[in-house]
Amino acid sequence: MEEGRRGDREAKSAAGWTALSTTKTTLEEKRRLQANGSVGGDAGTSGFRRIVRLFFACMVAGGIQYGWALQLSLLSPYSQTLGISHSYVSLTWICGPIAGFVVQPIVGYYSDRCTMKMGRRRPFILVGCLIICISVMIIGFSADIGRHLGDTKEHCSTYTGPRWSAAMVYIVGFWFLDFANNTVQGPARAMMADLSAGHHGPNVGQSIFSLWMAIGSVLGYLSGANGKWHEWFPWLKTAACCDACANLKGAFFTAVLLIVVSMTVTMYLADEMPLDKQDVDTSGGGGCAVFVDLFKSLRNLPPAMFKVLAVTAVTWLSWFPFIQYNTDWMGREIYHGEPQGTAAKADVYDAGVREGAMGLLFCSVALGVTSFVIPKLCRRLTSKVVWSISNFLVFALMAVMVAVGMVSMRGYRPSLAAGLTGPDPTLKAVALVVFALIGIPQAVLFSVPWAVASEVTAEEGGGQGLAIGVLNIAIVVPQLVIALTAGPIDGAFNKGNTPAFGIGGAFAFICGVLALIWLPKTRGVSNAAVVAGGH
Repeated sequence: MEEGRRGDREAKSAAGWTALSTTKTTLEEKRRLQANGSVGGDAGTSGFRRIVRLFFACMVAGGIQYGWALQLSLLSPYSQTLGISHSYVSLTWICGPIAGFVVQPIVGYYSDRCTMKMGRRRPFILVGCLIICISVMIIGFSADIGRHLGDTKEHCSTYTGPRWSAAMVYIVGFWFLDFANNTVQGPARAMMADLSAGHHGPNVGQSIFSLWMAIGSVLGYLSGANGKWHEWFPWLKTAACCDACANLKGAFFTAVLLIVVSMTVTMYLADEMPLDKQDVDTSGGGGCAVFVDLFKSLRNLPPAMFKVLAVTAVTWLSWFPFIQYNTDWMGREIYHGEPQGTAAKADVYDAGVREGAMGLLFCSVALGVTSFVIPKLCRRLTSKVVWSISNFLVFALMAVMVAVGMVSMRGYRPSLAAGLTGPDPTLKAVALVVFALIGIPQAVLFSVPWAVASEVTAEEGGGQGLAIGVLNIAIVVPQLVIALTAGPIDGAFNKGNTPAFGIGGAFAFICGVLALIWLPKTRGVSNAAVVAGGH
């Protein structure tokens, strides 16, 4: 990706955030030569072989997304079995936006300046993947570790109280997992932008990245929906870890295997051009200076970018409740289970969580299919209209979830809901349809905001790196707000997940209107588009 047009000052402020730009022309020339097959031994390969190599070079994105799918579908329910109340589950997710705000800029800064022989991005991908593997094992064995640290010795099949040592171990693993995910994602996206330049172009790289995300999500949710890991591998069960916990272990063991395999393929096929030491810009003042430079350079944003940032922020306010509570909603509101209830209630809840993971699988399939249609829709309708329609669709689906939850729980009246066990077939079918359909606007969420930001800055002469850096702020700040408020709001209303979904639906409607009014008319055809994805 070419550096910004407003000079070295803006390029320096952007470098740490995007890990996509450098300040030396010689490096840019080498990157173009590499992309065109003149560096790295690809000069004589056909276009088909080049695209196949590029496809598998991005395989690590699928492995990371597999683990992320397990995190999304299983960890909020699992944390409640350790004693973390539903009202405080959202607080455990604070690490996500914090990691996105802190880790990605610093990693981006140093990956832009890395001079190791294996390249600029691959060292960070390697270290991040190893930390992810360690983190998921800590989470999977948190109950067993907690037992050794002083938690109850009572068998997990009869004990329903809290296990605070296990909860603390889980939180440590969860935080390391999120920080490691952000360590990998930034360099992986930047590497795809590097490798897809020249012959293929950024739109091809974006499509490949999105496709691997969809593949990883489908496999991850399928693994999370599998309730037979403890039968296939009985040794996963212990006195502290019963069926649901053992299933979590089994799913995370497969995540470690797939991450190692996908990382190895990426490390081998991603033919990065090493950065010469004389090409390194040493005037930036270190990784922490990125934050100072970023806020100083906000005044260089094109005027239309502020509206793009506002719409992006409201969009994420509408999405985070679903991302955080989707499978918990299926287990509680649809299946009428309780993570710390009686054995029967806990089993029903676990069945609902697995069904929710299956629904997220359908969501990922819809996301993957829709990702190929979005460029054509944006060219025909403009990106602002596609973005707006997607938010109105989120509003409609959130409204359905609120209504279905209220009906299923009999208006949350204790006298009527106390004896409910298991799902109503019709409501379960509606819930699965909602999960599948929400993959359509999610495909827009993962691509259109990044493309609009890139095109706006390209048309108005702004730096691409700066645009993507501040867009990251518009994503992580709303996530932090929802993480801090969603659980307490649910607790105050005492109506399960319904208040959070209602708030998300309201923000989605507001964003649909704002997108039509504020966003500029772009059609997603700029060569400045970036690889988007992640969480």
